[in-house]
Amino acid sequence: MLLEIITPEKNVFKGNVDSATFPGSNGSFQVLNNHAPLISSLDKGDLKFSDGKNNTTIVVEGGVVEVLNNNITVLAEKVIEE
Repeated sequence: MLLEIITPEKNVFKGNVDSATFPGSNGSFQVLNNHAPLISSLDKGDLKFSDGKNNTTIVVEGGVVEVLNNNITVLAEKVIEE
């Protein structure tokens, strides 16, 4: 799946992932290959993704995620740099 994480200031990440977990407004949820289409709002929390070899965590301040045809687009309000 192609994951793209974008903020108003910059493109944070673009690459292929095997799975992604999001801090949804109604609780966290995971997206795997061939997931059904969805649009969800995000709360502040950990956005985690894996490419099969590496696990990465990015903290987002909120935003929106769209999943469609194995493309995941995250429009984040802000990414907290650690």
